Amino acid sequence: MTEQTGPTDPTAATPPHGDPLAGLRSELAGLQTEQPAPGLDSIDTMDTAALVAAMNEVNRTVPAAVEEAAPAIEQTVDAVTERLARGGRLLYVGAGTAGRLGVLDASECPPTFGTPPGLVVGIIAGGTQAIQKPVEYAEDNATAGARDLHDINVTEKDAVIGISASGRTPYVIGALEEARSRGAFTAAIACNHGSAIGRLADVAIDVVVGPEFVAGSTRLKAGTAQKLVLNAISTLTMVKLGKTYGNLMVDLKATNEKLLARSQRTIQHATGADADTAIRALDSVGGSVKAAILVLLTGIDPAQAKGALDEAGGFLRKAVENHR
Repeated sequence: MTEQTGPTDPTAATPPHGDPLAGLRSELAGLQTEQPAPGLDSIDTMDTAALVAAMNEVNRTVPAAVEEAAPAIEQTVDAVTERLARGGRLLYVGAGTAGRLGVLDASECPPTFGTPPGLVVGIIAGGTQAIQKPVEYAEDNATAGARDLHDINVTEKDAVIGISASGRTPYVIGALEEARSRGAFTAAIACNHGSAIGRLADVAIDVVVGPEFVAGSTRLKAGTAQKLVLNAISTLTMVKLGKTYGNLMVDLKATNEKLLARSQRTIQHATGADADTAIRALDSVGGSVKAAILVLLTGIDPAQAKGALDEAGGFLRKAVENHR
């Protein structure tokens, strides 16, 4: 499918002299994420069944775009893993939808993988109030992006990932420039090739999904693609850091009844124990799923389980092998 960009876009026409947004309109006219998708100019006349079918069809481009970015995702996962293993942090930076996606992914790491809240951090233009409602013009402030990275004291130990569907968000550009100046690893997730943030970063993750179902609404395909990439980066990093046993979450924190029941079931899956045995093992080690599995698989004394895990660097499989 050939997309219409550049001078064929009527919004890119030469503007009147002195028009302050002329350059920006011209820039947006060249971005695939800003183009009206062909064949969808009558969606406001469709019935619901046709709308659902059309939207699903448009969304088919997303997995393929993420798959094409696999080599860049791989590079990023390895770099992030290396930095977290030596005491660094993973910092997501974005504005609007992209910023909210970063905050969401960061906030899900502690309950899922038992990480401290400061290990994976989402930074959004306009601050926490921008999570629930837009903060006008916050994304246009490159100085604020640099300041927010300065204030969180980013260092060469950290990994900073800038997220922007357009790839040109000034706030993210400012943040990445500050991160690079401090020696941090940087990656950029954008939905247009050759983006400004991609050129700044050590690794450019281009997930080019094409025009949106509703033109320019990058919370749609672009947002889905960004979410998939963030899922991959955080999840695969945690796997490489020993936060799973096979594909089981073994560092989860049981902060409610559902998670407690999940913890018990995880122990059963990993060991083949019945429910009563799993519950007793979990209680014997103060609620640590990893330690309970280690106790049941090796017979190690519950009081020694934590030390055995520490000796194995937190890797449950290694601890099991060491004590069998």
